[in-house]
Amino acid sequence: MGQQQLLLIVLGVVIVGLAIATAVTLMNSQSTATNRDAVTNDLLNLSARAQQYHRRPRMMGGGGGSFAGLTMRKITPKPTNPNGTYSLSPDPVSGTPPFVTLTGVGVEVGNDASTPVMVVMTVWADSAKMDMAHTN
Repeated sequence: MGQQQLLLIVLGVVIVGLAIATAVTLMNSQSTATNRDAVTNDLLNLSARAQQYHRRPRMMGGGGGSFAGLTMRKITPKPTNPNGTYSLSPDPVSGTPPFVTLTGVGVEVGNDASTPVMVVMTVWADSAKMDMAHTN
């Protein structure tokens, strides 16, 4: 083979290698974003259940206008799913706090490439807010 043909083969291998590396990076980035969206969606569902507990009368197993007595088990019997693991803080809720915090830890590695995706949501009686400072 001539030098020109050999150079073209090496150049082709390098270009294919770069294309594969770029595709893997994009795919990892997309899977992180997808997992973060799924965890956020799950937290929205769990926050609605926490608000239902808050509104439900005590004699029907709710908080009667308070988060007192709320546990993760009362929100969902299964705090883990294919998207991640979820927790309530404090668990169990005591006193009469105006809000509770739900945390979801995903199954994909987050933006820092070392820790899992994490989303924190603060839940009040009538609203919920995703805490962007604690989102990875």
